[in-house]
Amino acid sequence: MTQDFVIELGRRAGFIFEQSSEINANSKDTADHLEGVWTLPPGLALGEQDREIYLAIGESDRMTLRFRKPKE
Repeated sequence: MTQDFVIELGRRAGFIFEQSSEINANSKDTADHLEGVWTLPPGLALGEQDREIYLAIGESDRMTLRFRKPKE
């Protein structure tokens, strides 16, 4: 899911988007892995196949978003 998509879902649900952070981002993750995020550590879904490559990438790219519930 893209960040814009998640923000839009939050807004449609009635929340107010306040801020995003790159604290959990991983620019090495290209998001096109054979078994999705499970290809990367800690899962390593492909076992030994390309293990060193996936270990070098690290865990998946993640977004951190802050929403707040509007006052009634």
